[in-house]
This record gives sequence, structure tokens and C-alpha cells, in this order.
Amino acid sequence: MEFRHLGRSGLKVSEISYGNWITHGSQVEEDAANQCVRAALDEGITTFDTADIYAATKAEEVLGRALKGERRESLEIFTKVYWPTGPGQNNRGLSRKHITQSIHGSLRRLQTDYVDLYQAHRFDFETPLEETLKTFDDLVRQGKVLYVGVSEWTADQISRALKIADEMGFDRIISNQPQYSMLWRVIESEVVPLSEREGVGQIVWSPIAQGVLTGKYLPGQQPPEGSRATDPSGSGFIGRFMNDDVLSRVQQLKPVAADLGLSMAQLAVAWVLQNPNVSSAIVGASRPEQVRDNVKAAGVKLDAEVLKRIDDVLGPIVERDPSRTVSPPKRP
Repeated sequence: MEFRHLGRSGLKVSEISYGNWITHGSQVEEDAANQCVRAALDEGITTFDTADIYAATKAEEVLGRALKGERRESLEIFTKVYWPTGPGQNNRGLSRKHITQSIHGSLRRLQTDYVDLYQAHRFDFETPLEETLKTFDDLVRQGKVLYVGVSEWTADQISRALKIADEMGFDRIISNQPQYSMLWRVIESEVVPLSEREGVGQIVWSPIAQGVLTGKYLPGQQPPEGSRATDPSGSGFIGRFMNDDVLSRVQQLKPVAADLGLSMAQLAVAWVLQNPNVSSAIVGASRPEQVRDNVKAAGVKLDAEVLKRIDDVLGPIVERDPSRTVSPPKRP
């Protein structure tokens, strides 16, 4: 396993991190989830990402039990706050009340005294940004959170947060967690240039485009039973890629991967890691062998010729429009 600094901070994270968005607490049984976490640890992954909303808080519980007994100092545990975790008006967003309640719930479920990174899962247009950042800063001072980050924020939103933090002496954002893959490159136009200047690292999710870049989805055919495309929790994100044009072009990447001695998933993960602003690529898994396959992308270097071959194959299907935003499925 290779390691990188998270943004301009002193925190080092594994190039491949393990995430449990859909799998833990919903798509796979807990025994299988434990096996996947064990495989991640065995392969040198030290960075684990989750969120309070995943599987309606069950994902944090499963991860907490799976990591119990591991040396805490050797792990980086990340979680997030924003989406509703209850029916009340204050059970959502980035207000002081919701953040404070949520961190206590996350720490309890994860069975830890602190999280290494606490992330604002989306931008909250209803709460003053100063209130959110002050609350995060208080959690850092209390030792419950070591670093703060965001997820799926625009360049403008990140810039505003950094300006307020500098003016008010708060801990700065050190990371952003966006969707990023060969097929979805929206962050490259504005988010990455700003982040490079300001020392913010990207922890990218869906580097294999919800499994599309593995090549397992074939044009003109129904997706395999039990795959991400058939799961209600994830199909809202994968749908944009499930058309014959995209799937046909992805099939044309197989010779590129074969020439490098890589699997399709390894090629996809290695591709996002070529971006120097990417600190870590999050992979999920429903089986241990998927973890073992994905981690082989760590340390892989793709030369300019390979990158050009990929671009030539994918052509106009790549999403680059910075005005497009990810619209997540409705949460409970």
C-alpha cells in the first residue's frame, strides 16, 4: 500500500480507502462485511470512510464492530454529517444542534473517542456557514474530531469556507469528497485548481463509476442480479452511465487494461490516482476478492500514452460540465 498526505495536512492516508456506503448494513450481511474489512486491513488499507446516513446509521455500527480490537492509532476513520437521521426538523443539515447530536451518535456507533476526519456531507443553504465552521472548530478543540472536510461542495463553497476560517481563526477544511472517475470529471475545471492552491485534498468516491468501469455491464443486456445497478440505494447514481454508448466504449478499455496487466477495476482506480490532487480513492466491496483486486491499483503509474488511449476511447461521453450537480437519491 502507498500513502499520501490528506491535502496540505500532516495526516497520511492510504491511497486506497475502504468505504461502506451501500454495502454495510444493507446490501450484504454483516459476516460478509466483516470479511471485506478484514481483507482491507490485510491488504494495508488504514483509511475507512462512512457516514451517519448510510443504511440509516447501520453502516457506522457495522464498521465499528468490524474494527473493534484494532489498534486505533493505526487507523484513519472518517464519517459525515448533513442528511436526515430522524424525523425532526433539527435532525438534518449543518446547524450546531444537528452536528453536535450527530457526532455523539457517530462516535457511539463507531465505538471510538474521536474521528480522524469529520465531513459536511453536502452544503447547507439554510444554516450560516459561520455557525457550521464554528461548530466544527469546537469539535476539533474538544478532541472529538481531528480534521474537518466536506463532500460534494463546489469551488465557490469551499472558497467561502476557507475565507471564513482564515478570518475567524478556525481550523481549515483539508479535504473534499467528490465523485470522480474516467467518466465523471466535473471537479477538474474548478474544484481541483482551487484545492491545489489552498491545500485541500480530494478523497474521491465511485472511481469505478459504481461498477460500470469494471466492464461487467454489457450493452443491450440487463444488469446482473444483485449488482449495484439493481440496488435501489445506488441505482440513482449509476443510471446516468447505463446506456449502450457508455457501456460499449467501456468494453473498448479492456485491451488497454490487458496491455498493462491490470483488471478493469484496477485501471479505473489507478486512473484517478494519477491526479496529484487526489489523496485517496474510496473503494467499496461486497466480497473480499473485490478488495484484494482493487488495492493492486496502489502505486501504479500510467504514462501519457496510456492516458491518451483512455481519452480517445471514451471521447464525448465523459461528463465535464461544471454546472452539473450530483442529485442524490432521496434519503430516509
